[in-house]
Amino acid sequence: MTVSDTIAAISTPPGEGAIALVRISGVNAVQIADKIFRGKEEPSRFASHVQHLGEIVGAENQLIDQVVLSIHRAPASYTGEDLVEISCHGGTLVSAKVLEACLRAGATAARPGEFTERAFLSGKMDLTQAEAVIDLIRARTDLALRSATEQLEGRLGDQIRKIRDELIALLAHINASIDFPEEGIAPDEGETLCARLDCILEEITALLATADQGRVLREGVRVVIYGATNAGKSSLLNRLLGYDRVIVSDTHGTTRDTIEETVNLDGVPIRLLDTAGLRASESKLESEGIARTEKSLQLADLRLHIADRNAPKPAHFNGRADDANEIVVLNKSDLPEDSDWKDFPALRISCVTGEGLPRLQTEILARIRQQNLRPESAVAINTRHRDCLRRALESCDRARAALVQGISPEYVAIDLDQGLRAVGEVIGVVDVEQILDSVFSQFCIGK
Repeated sequence: MTVSDTIAAISTPPGEGAIALVRISGVNAVQIADKIFRGKEEPSRFASHVQHLGEIVGAENQLIDQVVLSIHRAPASYTGEDLVEISCHGGTLVSAKVLEACLRAGATAARPGEFTERAFLSGKMDLTQAEAVIDLIRARTDLALRSATEQLEGRLGDQIRKIRDELIALLAHINASIDFPEEGIAPDEGETLCARLDCILEEITALLATADQGRVLREGVRVVIYGATNAGKSSLLNRLLGYDRVIVSDTHGTTRDTIEETVNLDGVPIRLLDTAGLRASESKLESEGIARTEKSLQLADLRLHIADRNAPKPAHFNGRADDANEIVVLNKSDLPEDSDWKDFPALRISCVTGEGLPRLQTEILARIRQQNLRPESAVAINTRHRDCLRRALESCDRARAALVQGISPEYVAIDLDQGLRAVGEVIGVVDVEQILDSVFSQFCIGK
């Protein structure tokens, strides 16, 4: 499949709705619209970006649906190509029939993310902006939405281009002194070159520091609720979510698997994981659940160790109030407290009455801030960006070491060139076919 193909796809989610959107993009998009649209005039005569009422017809001129169709002529379209958008009724079958008519008329079914990939290939956006499209769709909090919007506007790409331009200028100066010695182009003094390179290193390091913020914005903070059976783990999850997500029972070992849900706390997405209760068990199924609990604890950003204050302290209890990554929570504060818990430093709550829950939410956010996980900056890199920038940082560090040691400028140029390529990968200005496949495969079909 090449960019010369004309592609088509349904761009709205599957299911019933008021309207479904079918897109066609490519060199033959308008001609395909002419074949399947019946109205007062042919789409090829439409003014760009103007909607027209008409009908979509299939084989043997059979009516499929009454629609609104618009032509978006290149280059003033999302993909940078001729683009046709058909708004039909939002039934599953009718939208499928409209798409089928497009394919019969000569279009090819689009791959996931191919419309946005074509926008990138047409120069409508850089790779960071293309990735921001999927972040925008998946945003679950206001902060995540703001970050995706600013990245889509090109804020991250602008910072990367600035770093890249500075590397190009530095590399060009060094290469000129190597390639044209007869012109008398002398490299800057060592200290000046190091100072220029230090500025680049600082800018890359500052962007790398936003990686954890980016993870929080896109994935959320992993908060694992664990403890003995019947301590109230599932009840706490239900309370924090605001609805009954998990079955709560007096029977021990009800939760056999890890259950995950996301809640928005003050703009921060919190991924709450309810786990199987910790106890000795002969049940193979429950033992597997306990093993998953232990695995979840290893990956947690924050742990909520919950215990029943109405019962004696469990033999295996090892909760520590001085652990920054763990909050000890004593549940059932509406019942008398067992003497084992006297003066024990912990948050006391009741999942029945809601007592202490606001304080617990405040403490969760405070612990997140202590770990610098709160996304304060709207610009935050993702995992792919971090990999590219780490390689760029390593290359620039090697170049700086070579400068300090007085090594031949040819070696400095090699390291700077590698750093330049790594930075370029972030915005997609080098040969990055595998990277493109990875990025756009995450999109839904039709975007």
